[in-house]
Amino acid sequence: MARDYYGILGVAKNATDQEIKRAYRKLARELHPDVNPSEDAQHRFGEVTTAYEVLSDPQKRKVVDLGGDPMDGGARGGGGDPFSGFGGLGDIMDAFFGAAGGGGGRGRGPRSRVQPGSDALIRLGLTLEECATGVDREITVDTAIVCDLCRGAGAAEGTGTKTCDTCGGAGEVQSVQRSFLGQVVTARPCPVCRGFGEVIPDPCRQCGGDGRVRARRNVTAKIPPGVGDGMRIRLSGQGEVGPGGGPAGDLYVEIDEAPHEVFVRQGNDLHCNFRIPMTTAALGATVPIETLVDGDYELDIEPGTQPATELVLTAKGMPRLRSSGRVDGRGDLHVHIDVVVPTKLDDAQRDLLVELAQQRGEDVPSLSSNGSKPGGLFSKLRTKNHR
Repeated sequence: MARDYYGILGVAKNATDQEIKRAYRKLARELHPDVNPSEDAQHRFGEVTTAYEVLSDPQKRKVVDLGGDPMDGGARGGGGDPFSGFGGLGDIMDAFFGAAGGGGGRGRGPRSRVQPGSDALIRLGLTLEECATGVDREITVDTAIVCDLCRGAGAAEGTGTKTCDTCGGAGEVQSVQRSFLGQVVTARPCPVCRGFGEVIPDPCRQCGGDGRVRARRNVTAKIPPGVGDGMRIRLSGQGEVGPGGGPAGDLYVEIDEAPHEVFVRQGNDLHCNFRIPMTTAALGATVPIETLVDGDYELDIEPGTQPATELVLTAKGMPRLRSSGRVDGRGDLHVHIDVVVPTKLDDAQRDLLVELAQQRGEDVPSLSSNGSKPGGLFSKLRTKNHR
């Protein structure tokens, strides 16, 4: 079903171009994101801007009056004509070769001064702790905002626009050239009005007729828990305002995660090294370990723990951030045990270790088997070499 563009602007179907323009400017002042930041107002502002772009274009307005929707690729025509979006094959031929005898081709009509704004990108540095817990961060951005003097109209106060004398409001100029096929008509944007069909005799002294100015403003970015390096957070409608006070683009905040001095992140899991004395590894103990988010945790070291043992603490890692922005569980914390062998012993300590080694029969080191079958590693290598 075609949208009611007249109803969106609140004008009658026989409204003049000036009445449509006045209705749009009135609604734009009320609904612009810089004036009314609510989501409903932003949605209405987008609808109002689209309605004005359609009804200010003679060709698109004609489609609306015929019951179609020019913003819907399948709404025009109705008979499956592959050239329906251009008005039919005959219109295309007219546009290139003109009517018989050299008549001018039909163009697309003037374009609207109101254009959507560009998206913007800014990098935000975060610590690993901030990535894990989430944070609200105020960001300063240099961007384009609506000119507060003309409210996006581009004209000085008390003035307006007038029809371009060069193109007569068509927004384009045409030229005719002869070729072996006949007369060829080409159209290009009007160099005086730049395709708008109208000019601003007295531009706004602040924005120079663009309807927007450069300014620095602060934006609060709500960073959810679980973000990671390179991820982008989209702030809708916080980008640059478009020419003519058009709807703002989006602001993308790219996360720059700083390395942590203790934890290494792999996806949603965290890894760390935990140093323990060889006596603790041999006897076992319960020792405190500091996690990233949950504070101290009592870690159980089993007697006889070997170097490079990996202990996994379930759900002590990073939050799992879904594409919807929700957090669904957490990753794990992998603790890699590093057994510290003493390097400086006094005589008493050395005597104790010697006695321990003698009691355990460890005073004479020997090669150990690889655990697969008798003979050990060297026997296997000898067997392999003699095959």
